[in-house]
Amino acid sequence: MPVDSAYRITRRTALAVFSAVMAGCSRLGFLAANVPASFGPYKRHANIPYGTDPQQQLDVYVPEKTAGLPSAVVVFWHGGRWSFGDKADYRFVGAALAESGYLAVVANYRHYPQVNMAGFMEDAAQAALWAQAHAAQYGADAKRLYLMGHSAGAHMAMLLALDRRYFAAAGRPAPQIAGVVGLSGPYNFLPLRERDVQEMFGPPQLYPQSQPSNFVRADAPPMLLVHGLDDVTVWPENSRYLAAALIALGVPVSLKLYPKIAHGDTVAALAPLLRRRAPTLADITAFIGRS
Repeated sequence: MPVDSAYRITRRTALAVFSAVMAGCSRLGFLAANVPASFGPYKRHANIPYGTDPQQQLDVYVPEKTAGLPSAVVVFWHGGRWSFGDKADYRFVGAALAESGYLAVVANYRHYPQVNMAGFMEDAAQAALWAQAHAAQYGADAKRLYLMGHSAGAHMAMLLALDRRYFAAAGRPAPQIAGVVGLSGPYNFLPLRERDVQEMFGPPQLYPQSQPSNFVRADAPPMLLVHGLDDVTVWPENSRYLAAALIALGVPVSLKLYPKIAHGDTVAALAPLLRRRAPTLADITAFIGRS
């Protein structure tokens, strides 16, 4: 069998397994994605606390080589319906960002039912503030802070960037946010029909506060919104709607809609074996380069 054909089969198999993982079916895909990512040109500092709860920890990925200037800082939050997932499974994300020359911070956060929206958004604010405070320690520029997430993590990154209350509640000045990267994120998803989602974002009078689209403002940071057109977990209309609302206010927005790409594929494409699947990494590096 030709080598190229074998490689294509390997990539297709890895993508199939990884997509199953993103649907909560298996951990094999994370293993397949993280093995090659474990040997990149970066140094990983794992399990750094940013709070007192065991879930309030983060991993820092420091690039070995930069362009000579302080690098940008990218804070990433994983998906998992706000109720499951772990930063260790997303080593391939930290590795991809660090290999691109950025200081990557991959953060855990408390999940439902331990906390509701107030709790995991508090964690998001604290992790971002930690990244700002420690950027220089790792050779990065605190003024080039980017927030990024996939699925539920994209919702958290976007809400943190748009709703000023979360940094205000942390009791510290809001950091300067250079941009936000949302991968397959839910931004405009009322009405809430599932019982667990109603509980984590309730009571009902608080439901509107869970929607990033309700907090669009003209001084929002630049946005990169990435969505697969075959996503049936979080409909692509979430990204379309938010992009249109922000653009109407003059906010720079880059909307990338990938044909034949499903919910987990947008983040899976950051793994080394799957980068031909979707241009996620290329779009992120282009966005950060422009911001």
